[in-house]
Amino acid sequence: MEVSLLVWTVTVAVIAGLFVFDFFAHVRVPHAPTLRESGTWSAIYIGIAVAFGAFVWWKWGGSFGGEYFAGYITEKALSVDNLFVFVIIFAKFAVPAEYQQKILLLGIVMALALRGAFIAVGAAAISTYSWVFYLFGAFLLYTAIKLIRESDDPVDHEEERESRLVRFVKRRLRTTDDYDSDRLFTRVDGRRMATPMLMVLIVIAFTDVLFALDSIPAIYGLTSQPYIVFTANAFALMGLRQLFFLLGGLLERLVYLSYGLSFILGFIGVKLVLHALHENTLGFINGGEHVAVPEISTPVSLAVIVGTLVVTTVASLVASRRQDAGPVTR
Repeated sequence: MEVSLLVWTVTVAVIAGLFVFDFFAHVRVPHAPTLRESGTWSAIYIGIAVAFGAFVWWKWGGSFGGEYFAGYITEKALSVDNLFVFVIIFAKFAVPAEYQQKILLLGIVMALALRGAFIAVGAAAISTYSWVFYLFGAFLLYTAIKLIRESDDPVDHEEERESRLVRFVKRRLRTTDDYDSDRLFTRVDGRRMATPMLMVLIVIAFTDVLFALDSIPAIYGLTSQPYIVFTANAFALMGLRQLFFLLGGLLERLVYLSYGLSFILGFIGVKLVLHALHENTLGFINGGEHVAVPEISTPVSLAVIVGTLVVTTVASLVASRRQDAGPVTR
């Protein structure tokens, strides 16, 4: 897949332009978005992502188009799980609804910048050392197991991580407990102090680093093309702010989402290990020769990912409905 510098430049400029537009059109003036606004713009951004996938399919062929869609769907699913963490963070810091949009957008921009760095490092490592796929695969398998273990009470696990980070930040910054509109800093008795908005932004930025550690190896298990990795991540993050307000209470009904995502990460982890064996150069494995193992194709990966998400979503909604109905009385 040959991607010229011009295509890269135009792509990055368009993505940056969309984020700038989002800020001035929706975030600059603090307000709590309506369901209609969130639904409309979520659909628009998903439409843009699908249109871009069609462009990739037309420009570089169905193989790369399939890799983009598999990567985009995987990153979007992981992003939905991330939204649940954002709900916990906003609730803990009691962030007013009208200020949440700014934090979300800034957090998404930081996440994309961080992922861009991880993507560049990952691409360089993969092109130089094929054994990196072993590390990516093992890490995803570990993450899948960890996700299942923490699914019993994700709120407690997340709050424990946040508490450690907040204590660390408060020891190094002068902070106030009161919000000052959507400002990150304010003045109290002539002293410049950080507001809770800055604390929330720092927590979300740290959380985005953890998310990137999961998502980048996952998508590199579906494609080795940095351009597809970057654009799939960018379009998955785009519209995440609107999706947060659109889903609202529905997030709590996706009770089996963690299990579905852990299965997907485990599946991709196995796919990476198989690919690493197929490309093996490590001397202590099969004498440094390639190992004859089956490789999982992109269409199979796409089918497994979509199928898992459909089953997980349907099962979650059915279970939530039964729980709301309560026991049947006679």
